[in-house]
Amino acid sequence: MTKVKICGLQKQEHVITAIQAGADAIGFVFAPSKRRVTIEQAQLLANEVPQGVLKIGVFVNPSAAELKEAVERVPLDYVQYHGEETPAFIQEQGYPAIKALSVRGKEDIQAAADYQVDYYLFDAPGTDFKGGSGHTFDWSLLEEVGIPREKLLLAGGLNVDNIEEAITTVAPFMVDVSSGVETDGMKNSAKIQEFLKTVKRGII
Repeated sequence: MTKVKICGLQKQEHVITAIQAGADAIGFVFAPSKRRVTIEQAQLLANEVPQGVLKIGVFVNPSAAELKEAVERVPLDYVQYHGEETPAFIQEQGYPAIKALSVRGKEDIQAAADYQVDYYLFDAPGTDFKGGSGHTFDWSLLEEVGIPREKLLLAGGLNVDNIEEAITTVAPFMVDVSSGVETDGMKNSAKIQEFLKTVKRGII
């Protein structure tokens, strides 16, 4: 069954809702974003996350010091690199890693081959910020991605109306949703529950 990451959480109630509804991973955004949290906020939210549910930190072009502080203090299970980080930089940090790639065309898919990471997240290009735009991309571009599906994460404009098609088309290991479980830019508990129920009911 496809795993689910609920990303960009800022409030305790939404973390608890996501956990109770069966989320496999929780994403904390440390990069510039309307969903940004401080390390202190993420620490408090992480207290609600049980063992077995991944805590993933989202960063855009972070320094080594920023990463070390967040990974150790929150603590984080994975670092999601969402900027122009080089393969060498990611390797040097040595943390379990997810490399996010914004997909406009085939060349963006092919760029994944440059990185030696645990997972590859394919996302729609951002608008004001990296990711979280609420837009999808052409999923057919992933048909010949050359990456094992168990290492492929899908993001970008996912919501309860298109998630079944997305999973059927791409067959990702995990789907990553943020704006698709929001109302007026804020997380919505009912939408979090509905999204997770749709994925977890066993059809997809």
